[in-house]
Amino acid sequence: MGTDLHELLRSLRVWDPAVTALPPLDPAGAPGDPLELFTRWFAEAAEAGEREPHTMSLATSDAEGLPDARVVMLHGADADGWAFATHAGSRKGRHLDARPYAALVFYWPVLGRQVRLRGPVAAAPAEEALADLHARSTGALAAALTGRQSAELGSTDELARASEAAWERAGREPDAPAPSWTLYRLRPDEVEFFQGEARRRHVRLVYRRTRDDGWDRRLLWP
Repeated sequence: MGTDLHELLRSLRVWDPAVTALPPLDPAGAPGDPLELFTRWFAEAAEAGEREPHTMSLATSDAEGLPDARVVMLHGADADGWAFATHAGSRKGRHLDARPYAALVFYWPVLGRQVRLRGPVAAAPAEEALADLHARSTGALAAALTGRQSAELGSTDELARASEAAWERAGREPDAPAPSWTLYRLRPDEVEFFQGEARRRHVRLVYRRTRDDGWDRRLLWP
């Protein structure tokens, strides 16, 4: 007998107290810059046992405005923006070339927290992308050297051959270039911090960038 999806959904809990803590968020005590709060929350998620706190959903849209989303890795966050990387010719790379605006979502269920960002995206200089890639693992370099991301694949054997060649080169040339590998930075216009609450009185604190490059803070209904 197959799994009944709806029965399984009804059996699941959100924020089970056995594995999830819901710390309070006092908006009045929040810092003036969202990067400071993000850095604090990121560290707390890692300390609380979130297995991959650096994973995030990236939403883009194509030239016709049709949306797409996928999970990528955070490469860094600073005053210049939240960074991630991909091949310029990948689907997300093509989307960002056509519409250089995107959204990010972090979800850390161990603390009942989300962080949502949206804003313009710009490619970093090529030398920064290369330095970022070479600071990562041999596997990351091999994946970048395999290339052809999002192109149609003829067979898994074809992928295996290309991957083996890329791994061999990555081991032999740890500074090998990957010309299409691009580092992107999303500079947010808006950052929202969502803190879950057991009685569903969730706190949503949103930062919106002002014309003088400061931040305006507001609360949203959950």
